[in-house]
Amino acid sequence: MKFNASFDSMDPLKLQASLRTDEVNIQQQVRDFANKELKPLIQDGFFNENQGVNLLHRLGELKIFGGELAANYGGPVISPVAYGLIAYELEKIDSGLRTVMSVMGSLAMKSIALFGSAEQKTKYLELLNAGKLVASFALTEPEHGSDIAGLETTAKKTTNGYLINGSKRWIGLAPYADIIITWARCDDNIVRAFIVEKSLPGLSITPISNKISLRVAVQGEIHYNNVGVDESSLLPLSNGLSSAFSCLNYARYGIAWGALGAAQACFEEALNYVKTRKAFGVPLAAKQLIQEKLAKMQIEIAIGLNACLQVGRLLETNQASFYMINLLKYNSTVKALEIARSARDMLGGNGILEDNNIMRHMVNLESVVTYEGTRDIHLLTLGRELTSFSAF
Repeated sequence: MKFNASFDSMDPLKLQASLRTDEVNIQQQVRDFANKELKPLIQDGFFNENQGVNLLHRLGELKIFGGELAANYGGPVISPVAYGLIAYELEKIDSGLRTVMSVMGSLAMKSIALFGSAEQKTKYLELLNAGKLVASFALTEPEHGSDIAGLETTAKKTTNGYLINGSKRWIGLAPYADIIITWARCDDNIVRAFIVEKSLPGLSITPISNKISLRVAVQGEIHYNNVGVDESSLLPLSNGLSSAFSCLNYARYGIAWGALGAAQACFEEALNYVKTRKAFGVPLAAKQLIQEKLAKMQIEIAIGLNACLQVGRLLETNQASFYMINLLKYNSTVKALEIARSARDMLGGNGILEDNNIMRHMVNLESVVTYEGTRDIHLLTLGRELTSFSAF
């Protein structure tokens, strides 16, 4: 057996060779669009928090929000792996871009596609896929993040529909949303989803300001004060928190790919820097500690991406599990944050400058490692499966 094949330092385990032509084409299309059309807006958007809705609508031009649903609503055919590659390319630019895609597609669109009526699908999904309509997914509450089983927002049955009361917090895209997929506890104690339009009386949305992380992806707090919705607003097939989690799982899968995109961006930035920055008469890249850090980054990204690829292929044949997604999301986000911190350190003081991008990725990843399932909860779900004991 010979070991003389070529070695690509940017693709150490030949991930690209495992992709289908359609997947490579979508990845390239998104990469080109993101670099040309979206990247120039990121710095202004981060510092001034003023580009969120513009970035959302521009991204909608690709008609990819729906992920694997996109082809049914005016977009291209997107496999689970292609969806991951899109997330990877967007998060190489900024985690906020991938967050927008997750909220619009994996959460809001998927809720309607899986649990909505034929009329709801016809009314909303094509417009959402094109970014011509904006949707939020309102599950998290001020007092219920990981402990979502304690959800307190209620939907009380009335003669013509439902009356919704409660609060939601950290809801992505809420300040821009035309519709809000609202998860509420009904009279029979079952949590169901409702399409709530922003113009309804009693609904108030407040942007969450002064964030240091994810500044190009706006979140908001929502208050429902006797918000009346008619029967047609109910997603008729939604039935319990398991319905919400089925949407969250696919979003977490995308996060696993996306976080490694941010890690790759930091890795490349650090690699380019140390090749030209001199210390004690030689480039930093000639130092053992620097090479050790770079090699560890390369290893973690390569192994992480190939793990994502494996689960993507399993998703294609319905062989993926909830626990695989948790494993991926934990590994990718934790390793990506470590890589961002190490890359920042390699640039010294220059690492905190926005022109070098790393600090922005780093503070974004501090949120990515927490939302849609914290690192600790992922570990506890895996621990529960290992031991058969629940520790939470």
